[in-house]
Formats: sequence, C-alpha cells, structure tokens
Amino acid sequence: MTQNNVIVPCGECGAKNRIPGNRLNDRPRCGKCHAPISVAPFPDHPIEVADRDFSREVLASSLPVLLDCWAPWCGPCKMIAPVLEQMAGEYAGRLKVAKLNVDENPATASRYGIQSIPTLLLFKGGEVVDTLVGALPREEIARRLALHI
Repeated sequence: MTQNNVIVPCGECGAKNRIPGNRLNDRPRCGKCHAPISVAPFPDHPIEVADRDFSREVLASSLPVLLDCWAPWCGPCKMIAPVLEQMAGEYAGRLKVAKLNVDENPATASRYGIQSIPTLLLFKGGEVVDTLVGALPREEIARRLALHI
C-alpha cells in the first residue's frame, strides 16, 4: 500500500513539512526550526455535519471524506459507530470521517438518495466515488477506502 504524505506548514517559521499520514499523531516537528507542528486541522474523530455546513465540510474538503449517513434509532448504525471512531483516528490527515443524521438533515439525505442506513458515502474532490450500504465489517470498509486514498 502506498503511503500518503500530508504537507503541513510550520506555525513558527512557515516551512512546509511533508509528514507521512501514519505519523501525524507522533508529535511531528518542523524539519527547519524543529518547533512542534500542529496537525489540528485534521480531526481524529468523526465530525457532525448538517445540511447547512455540508458543502463546506464535505464537498470542499481537501481530504477525502467518509460520510456516515445514520439515525439515532438505527441498531446497525450504532454497531459501526465505534469502528468509524477508530478509523477516524487511524486515518487522520488522510481521511475525514463525518456523520450526517438523516432524520435531522433530510435535504442532504434526499440529494444523495439515501434509502437504507447505515450508508457510507466516500467523497473525493466533492464527488461520490464509492457507496457502502449496511453494517459492513471493518476490514471491508478499510479495503474499499484503500482503493481511493
């Protein structure tokens, strides 16, 4: 599997630092001034999105986005929630994991034709590149992600 690097500017000197995606949580330091580099723009947990901020958080994201379309009453949604939480941490800096409550955000759910939940939509460059329906095993989700990130 190829390693995705992330370019992160140093907050002290402004130098651009290339950091392997799997090393973002290892307290990276600037290669020029050795100051600690903040990777805060890369969330390590799923973020909640709504109709009002969907375009900004998902479509305009510089990272691929795995969107979990779910509802609080859905048993299978509850089953995969811990898996997605874990994956958000593992893929921080390479993938953003977002959650859309379909009951509270019907416009976005309708726009993407969500008829079953959980449905996972993988966005890249503002476009849906893959769709996964149902409470799939972690290995299957990771396999499908590997095809696109």
